[in-house]
Amino acid sequence: MATQGDIGKRGGKWGREFGPFLTLGLQLAITVVAFFFLGQWLDHEFETDPWLMLTGVTIGVVGGIIKFVKTALEIGKTMNSSSGDRDKL
Repeated sequence: MATQGDIGKRGGKWGREFGPFLTLGLQLAITVVAFFFLGQWLDHEFETDPWLMLTGVTIGVVGGIIKFVKTALEIGKTMNSSSGDRDKL
């Protein structure tokens, strides 16, 4: 039977390993939503409905995915190098 301390130790390890990946999805969503609202506001200001909103969403999606992939690759490299160091011990 697992004790409270055992559960806390496993939860901490899980959080350290997967925490950075979990924030990536949130970053992507925030980027898309922010550019959507920016485009919508610009559409309202310049009366260009819906073109600037669509442009904003496109920029948000493309930029967010590029950032997502770059960050995921960096995290993967970091995790691989740190797991390789542990294997040597």
